[in-house]
Amino acid sequence: MKRAVDAMRARPEHPFTTAELAAEARVGVRWLQEAFGRYVGLPPMAYLRAVRLERAHADLAAADPYTTTVADIAHRWGFGHLGRFADQYRTKYGRVPSVTLREAGDSRGD
Repeated sequence: MKRAVDAMRARPEHPFTTAELAAEARVGVRWLQEAFGRYVGLPPMAYLRAVRLERAHADLAAADPYTTTVADIAHRWGFGHLGRFADQYRTKYGRVPSVTLREAGDSRGD
């Protein structure tokens, strides 16, 4: 399982599949899913989405809102559907991504 986690953390923007992660970990798909449920508490793809959200959040908080868009950052981290990205982001961070991006500019005095 560590190999799969390491792969996701090293390349969260990669369009991993569960089968690809299982191969990376050198285990079967079923074993990987069970191990993630037992030790992480999430299915592998939900864990990957959480890693991607963390990276997107960090990028939004550090970006220049005059040269970067929410869509730029969402797509960089593998989120193809902006509405779902915004919903998942709001659920995790309690605000929409555009607020984080705008506040990044405000904190720099832009």
